This record gives sequence, C-alpha cells and structure tokens, in this order.
Amino acid sequence: MSKSTRYKVHFTPIYYRIRTLTCLSKNKIMASKDFTTTILVDKTPTEVFDAINNVRGWWPGEIEGGSKKLNDEFTYQYEEIHYSKQKLIEVVPDKRVVWLVTDSRLNFIKDKSEWTGSKISFEITKKENKTQIRFTHQGLIPENECFDSCSSAWTKIINNSLHGFITVGKGLDDLQ
Repeated sequence: MSKSTRYKVHFTPIYYRIRTLTCLSKNKIMASKDFTTTILVDKTPTEVFDAINNVRGWWPGEIEGGSKKLNDEFTYQYEEIHYSKQKLIEVVPDKRVVWLVTDSRLNFIKDKSEWTGSKISFEITKKENKTQIRFTHQGLIPENECFDSCSSAWTKIINNSLHGFITVGKGLDDLQ
C-alpha cells in the first residue's frame, strides 16, 4: 500500500456504518453503507468464537447443517418469512467468522433473493479486559427494500440474543 492511500472510518448510529476509502493519489471516494452493530462482552475471544459458531443457540428459527468449520453450510428458516443458506467462507479461531449467503428467500419483500451473494461477518477483538464483536452484513444497505426490517431484526438478534447467549448461556427463543 502506498503512503498516499488512507483509510477513514466514520460511524453513524447503530444501524449502519459508512466506510470511506480515500485514495489521495486519484482523488476518488468509495462509500459503503453495510449494516453493522457492535457489542462488548465480559468473555474471552475463545468463548465468543465458540458461541458465534453455535448458531442454534442464538439465532431464533430452524437451523439445519454445520456451522463450525470452514466450508460448512447451514440453512436458516424463520416461519414462512425467511429462508437463507449460508456457507462458512472464512474461519479464523478467536478472530473472525464470515458467512456467504448462497441462497435466500425473503417472502416479505419484492426481490426475495435480496440477501443472495451478501456476506455476514463477525470480527472478534480484545478490548482491554473485554471482547468486542463487530457484526457486519455486507450488502445489507439502506437502498435495499429489506434494510429497515432486516437491520432492526439483526440489531435485536445480535444485541439481545447473541449477547445473552455469550454472557448467560441463553439466546432469544423467538423474534417477537
């Protein structure tokens, strides 16, 4: 990377992050508004990593398949509203997990495959004596029809269910 390339990160309220990449040599700005939320827990990165990979413990709905190792695939079904299939494309113990959504059917919007091709990532970092989880759904942007309802659901799932599963061993049973 040349010395003339700089990265700037700007945060907006909890619903999404705007990442701005400024290339000073070419004067170009590229922006992405992927949905992001961050939580901080009083657990080790290993405990957090293990909890994230136990998807059945914190993502309310029906889950089938593996969700722990690289190239594992699992499906998620919530009533007749949401179906998606995820493949683990990056698994770095205690640091990062990335899912690729290979198929989706969101029955509450016009483009039912809106999630297909998007990526869902969990960045795990140590912050003093706590662990931070930065969740990003790359491709879930404000221009998408499902952004409002999906970002609201992810906020509840990550900030309540995943947080509860990591800290007290119990996630939400339902999204209602």
